[in-house]
Amino acid sequence: MAVGGERAAGETGGPLAERLNYLFANMHPPGAPYTNGHVAEEISRGEEYGGVRLTEQYLSMLRNGRRANPSPDVLRALAKFFAVPVGYLMGDLSASQAERVEEEVRFLVAMRDQRVRAIALRSVGLPPEVQDSLNTIIAQFRQQMNLPADPPDAGGEGRP
Repeated sequence: MAVGGERAAGETGGPLAERLNYLFANMHPPGAPYTNGHVAEEISRGEEYGGVRLTEQYLSMLRNGRRANPSPDVLRALAKFFAVPVGYLMGDLSASQAERVEEEVRFLVAMRDQRVRAIALRSVGLPPEVQDSLNTIIAQFRQQMNLPADPPDAGGEGRP
């Protein structure tokens, strides 16, 4: 297991802790989010994670910012588990690249909802002008229901 730097009490968790917590909150199968114990166990027993050994306690320290400098092997294993680029966890991505990763996570979260998935799948193959009309109709429904034009954290890229 990697040895990381200690943080002083009261300091924020930092970018790594924030990103890990974001992934834990969002990247999980339908139902309950992953626990530290589950993720540590899956990574530690899976050869696809490069033989990394990770404990529940160490993962907890990474998530609360008490450890902030894990080995590259630990970061690679966590990135593989959550299916994100390792640069996202290492902080090597530009702000726009990191936002793109989080946008993809939000998309995957939205696609967990069977009704959202059904709407998206039914629009596949329709001409772009019809897809634009559907988007307009949905926007009108959102407005009538006093909802924001886009769901929270949906971003606006690719929208008319």
